[in-house]
Formats: sequence, structure tokens, C-alpha cells
Amino acid sequence: MTGPGYTSSRRTLPLEGRRVALGVTGSIAAYKAADLASKLTQAGAMVEVVMTAAAARFVTPLTFQSLTRAAVIDDMFAASEPEAHVEVARRAEAFVIAPATADCLANLAQGMTPDMVTLTALATTAPVLVAPAMDGQMWEHPATQANVATLRARGVCFVGPMPGRLASGRMGAGRMAEVPQVTGALRQLLGRDGDFAGRHVVVSAGGTQEPIDPVRFVGNRSTGKMGFAVAEAARDRGARVTIVTGPVALETPFGCERVNVGTVAEMLAALEAATSDADALVMAAAPADFRPASPAGQKIKKTPGQETLDLSLAKTPDILATLPGGGVRVGFAAETHDLAGHAVEKLRAKRLDFIVANDVTAAGSGFGTETNQVTVFHRDGRVEELPLMSKYAVAHAILDRVLRSAG
Repeated sequence: MTGPGYTSSRRTLPLEGRRVALGVTGSIAAYKAADLASKLTQAGAMVEVVMTAAAARFVTPLTFQSLTRAAVIDDMFAASEPEAHVEVARRAEAFVIAPATADCLANLAQGMTPDMVTLTALATTAPVLVAPAMDGQMWEHPATQANVATLRARGVCFVGPMPGRLASGRMGAGRMAEVPQVTGALRQLLGRDGDFAGRHVVVSAGGTQEPIDPVRFVGNRSTGKMGFAVAEAARDRGARVTIVTGPVALETPFGCERVNVGTVAEMLAALEAATSDADALVMAAAPADFRPASPAGQKIKKTPGQETLDLSLAKTPDILATLPGGGVRVGFAAETHDLAGHAVEKLRAKRLDFIVANDVTAAGSGFGTETNQVTVFHRDGRVEELPLMSKYAVAHAILDRVLRSAG
């Protein structure tokens, strides 16, 4: 992808070319590890799998070899490459253990190396991410919790376990985190020393819903995808991220704080609180411009012969014009005509450092799409037209300009 003001970088493909060691231990959740290996490989990571003998009884080494196109090591004495049992550890940029059993956690805490997984963990200097999976009672046992505390104190990162139905049929906390959560945690781990490390980025997303009555509302077609892409990109570059979002059908990106709101008034209050220490505010939400002036307390019913329903609308607060600060301030303008005119007017009226404008009627650039084509209007008069690209890539282009504006 090329275009004025846009430079392709590794950031837009956060796992491309990254060396990831994946440790798999003996749990029924090993099937998730196969999916994880596949997803990481599809994302461009170079994945090397090490397994315990118990893990191979759930999923065969051949499965992982087929998914990653790399040799799998499950026996430190049977490897073909000299000192392969430590070379994997030396090559890795990150070591993910998923699933990690209670036995694995105990060995890690004690520095024991009875298998390739624990040996790799002891030999690597790369950051370690652990996704526990076990029966709920085993997870809650004081010995396991003491081992987890020891590992956390040493800098080991954890994702999960999650509550839900366990292999035993019981309900409890012990399920291995789902693959998107593990992948998100890995991306956060790899980016924790990025150029946004130590910065707080607040992102608004989605549309608001202004009630007509208890079951109806005035809203718009915003899905929140652009705002959530900005949140993911900021997290992947080391930022602490807060998402203030209207009602959307999107999972919270791992590691991001989420504040759910319904109306413009609620969004304004949440953003006032969130931006008190923010280094940047990216206002990707689409708050309603008007609300019903007098919402009904009960559901409005049709009456015999009724053909119309008149609504009196009142103006909602202008969030960006009202917020006093927020660090570098970025606005969005989703337009259907006169893109430049409307964007520049908003840029000046809302005290923005720059505004990101797009024509929502253009192919690949409207609500709900995976891509976007935007024009960036700066406070100093500069205009940058970016090409059609993924919303995640657009998010990085925005964050690049946030850094420049921050000085």
C-alpha cells in the first residue's frame, strides 16, 4: 500500500516475521493450541512448537508440524539440530505456553525442567505468556495460586483462565482463554515497549442510542469497527487504552479498558472522566446530533387510524466542543458530500489537532466495512489523502500523526 503520507511498516502486520515459540502441555485444551498455531502462522509469525509427552497424547506432533510447516520438538534427546533443546529458546521473540497445566506452573515456579516446555521457558530470555487450563479446584488451590504469584513476580504474563464449563462437566474458572484473547495478549506483549509505551490513549467508538421510549431509539449505522481498530493499534504500540463505546457487537480487545455507554450525555460524562490524564483522544464515535425532546416513559402504542407519529428533537451536547482537554485531539468526519468543507468546519469548531474524514458512500469506506479510505485535514492547513486500506492500517496512520502532533 502506498500513498501520500503513508508508509507501510511492520506495525500494520503485528505478527509478521515474529519468532514465536509455542509450548503445549497435557490438557484437553491442547486442541485450542492447534488453532492458535494455525492462526499465528496465518498472521505471518514463524512458529516453533515444543510439546510435553502428555500433550502428544491429546494432539499429535504431526498436527502442529502440518500447521506451522516447522519441525516439532517433544524430546530434548531426539532433536536433529545440535542443542535444539535450547536453540528454540534462543531464537524466540516470545514464548507462549498454551495450554499450561497445574503441573507445568509448578515446574516453572520451581525452575524444574522435566520436559521441553519447561526447559524452553528456563532457557529463553524472551517474554513468556502463559494460558492456564485445568479443573477449577486445581486452579483455586493455594499451591497453584502461590505458583502463579511467583511467576507474575518474575515477569511472566498470564491470559485467563476463563470461567465456564470444564472438561469434568463442572462450572468454574479453569478454561483456557480463547484463541483471539491469547493472540491479543501476545500482540500486547510484543508491543509493550513500543512508541506509545507510557501513554494513555482514549478512543470513542460506535453510535449512541437516544431513547424515544423504553424500546425504541434514535441512532445511526456506526458499528464501532474503526474505533476498535484504533484501540487495538494503540495497544499493540504499548499504550494504555480506554475505549468509551456505544452499543456495538464487538469483543473488547485484550488489555483495553472498556466503558459502555448508551446516550450522548453518558458518553460525554465517561469521556470527561477518562481524558483527565489522557495523552490523546481519538473521537471515532458517531454520537447522535439530536435526541427526542421528551422521551416517553412507556412504549408508544399505535392507535386506530394513526398514520404518523411526530417527534420533537432537541440538540445533543457537542462532545468535542465541550471536553476541555484530552491531549492530542483527533476527530472524525463521516460525510456523504462536500467532504473537505464539512471536515475543515469541524476541525476549527472543535479545537482539533487534525480530523480524519471519509465518504461513507464510497465502496469499501462505509459503515461496517473492514477497510477505509480517509483524508486527513490538519490544523496547519495540510491535507493528506490516504489510499484504501484496512481499518487497522488506517489506525496506525492516525497514531503516527498523533505522535508527530505530540512532539
